[in-house]
Parts: sequence; C-alpha cells; structure tokens
Amino acid sequence: MYRCLELAKQGQENVAPNPMVGAVIVHNNKIIGEGFHQKYGEAHAEVIAINSVKDKSLLKDSTIYVSLEPCAHHGKTPPCADLIVKHQIPRVVVSTIDPFSEVAGKGIDILKKGGSEVTLGILEKESLDLNKRFFTFHQQKRPYIILKWAETADGFIDIIRNDNSAASPNWITGDYEKQLVHKWRSHETAILIGTNTAENDNPSLTTREWFGKSPLRIVIDRNLRLSANLNVFDNSVPTLIVNSIKSEFEENTKYLKINFTDDKIKFIATLWEELYKLKIQSVIIEGGSKFLNSVLESNLWDEARVFKGFKTFGKGIEAPKIEQEATEFITLPNSNLFFYKKSD
Repeated sequence: MYRCLELAKQGQENVAPNPMVGAVIVHNNKIIGEGFHQKYGEAHAEVIAINSVKDKSLLKDSTIYVSLEPCAHHGKTPPCADLIVKHQIPRVVVSTIDPFSEVAGKGIDILKKGGSEVTLGILEKESLDLNKRFFTFHQQKRPYIILKWAETADGFIDIIRNDNSAASPNWITGDYEKQLVHKWRSHETAILIGTNTAENDNPSLTTREWFGKSPLRIVIDRNLRLSANLNVFDNSVPTLIVNSIKSEFEENTKYLKINFTDDKIKFIATLWEELYKLKIQSVIIEGGSKFLNSVLESNLWDEARVFKGFKTFGKGIEAPKIEQEATEFITLPNSNLFFYKKSD
C-alpha cells in the first residue's frame, strides 16, 4: 500500500477534480503490475495496473492493492470494480472508501458480490491525507482551504501603504521561497486574493517560476473598482471576479455576482458555497491580513503555510495570528517556514 500511495502522488498536478490513486498487483509476493491515475479523463490506476500485467492468467491468483475504493459508476471511464471482477482477481486490499456519492461503498459491494475478498483500512490515515482536497470537497461541501503569507521577523505582513506607494510587493523572503510558492500554486484548483492585494501588489498569480499549470485566479472586488490595467485582467489565465454587481463573461474573465454581507463569517461561508457549486476543489489564499484574518475567524480553513522572514520593517500592517502551535517547520534560505493544520 505504501507503493500505491507513492505511485498516486505522481498524478498530483494532472488528475483534479479526480483523486490521486495508485494500484499494485501482487502474485506470490512479487509485484507483477502497477499503475496510477495519470490525467483527468484518462484510464484509472486499476486499469493501467491490470493492463501492465503481461500474463493475465496470473490475475486469478493475485491480490490487487488500491489506495482508494475502485469506482462503481460510468464517468469518463468504465467502472474499475467491474474490471476487477471481470478478471476474477480474488483478493482486493483497499486503503479507504471513496466519499463521492456515485461510489461511496458501491464499488466494495460489486467486488464482494463478484467473489472477491475485500480488506479495508490499510494505511487509511495516509490515504486520507493524500487526497485531503478530494475528501474535504465531497464531505464538507466546500473547497479545501490553504492560507499562505509571509511575515517579517517583527511580525508585519506589509508596510503601511499610501497614495504614493507603488503597486508592487514588499518582498520579505527570496527567490527560493518564491519558486516554492509557485510550485504550491500548481497543486491547487484556484488561487484567491482580495481587492487591496490586487491594488497594492499587482500580482500575476501564475506559476511562471514552475512548470505546472497555473490555477484559476479568483479576485474579490465587491464594487468592481479595480483597474483593468492590473495583471489579473491580462486574460493569460482563467480569472473569476467575485463581486456584488454582475455575472457575465469577458474573454477569459468571468464575473460572479454573490450576496455580500458585513458579517465576515457569513460572507466566507457564502463564498465557499459558491466556489463549491463551481466545482473548485481547493483554494490557496494569498490575500492581505484583513481577509486572512476573516478566514481564520470563520474557522472555515484547513491549513496554513507561513514564511517568517529574517528582515524587519519596524512598523507596518500586522500579520495574521494563529492561536495554535505549528505542526512542522523547516528552515529555508531566507525564512523559516511554519505549517499549521486547523485543530478539530
């Protein structure tokens, strides 16, 4: 099963909104086939693993290990559970049940009715963590939310801006951290910022420092006051403008009208609900301190990644505060990186 999870990770940047899945086939304690879901819409891990077995007659005396319950429905591909039954694989070891309503135990039922002996729960915690975005989306009916920011050694996220401030970021870290963030972006469905961040930093929100796909850009602009000259309006990447005025398309930019409210927690819940309807499975938030604090107060977030740089500002806008201990930290060239997971 460790090998299944190792294989599954290789699909991280290409399979969403599907989960990452790996499969391994063993005969007489020897791996005779393996595979992983490589790209959304293409063959699933079980299909690739079965097809990789040269002598198909061995399948009738083999065990297939799968990191997620084999699918039971016709989607982009036929049901994997049916394929396993077709090849009469007698033993199936599954890490965890698929939460998607079209599967959710139905694949296990097909396997058992087809004569396979099914074992569940092997490395379940690891499997749940691997597909945390997929599980959060289907079980909590909202995107998986990642908060990210950089703060100085004295606790500031930005300088205090005025009318003469240039629209550019104040770098707290360095090139290594920047490339790492672009890699993170390639793993997520969307990236989100607020109006002030768009104005103050004029970010592109792309993965130009990494080879992965750029996420959907989401910008909150309640009254549509942002300048059309900003980078987020360059049409290079699909962009969603969340506002209170209109819903329409303009080239590669979609405007989504939602109900804004001064109740910050209610607004965050409404926003996540709307993004769920759009099938946005995960969001990394690179907004300013105000919006980040609103998300923290709502408790509708999942993890945070905080760079604590070595430089100081002396004064400025205070960084958000997380009232819990970091689960992990590592030292990078220009910062210490702290990881947090929301406490239950």
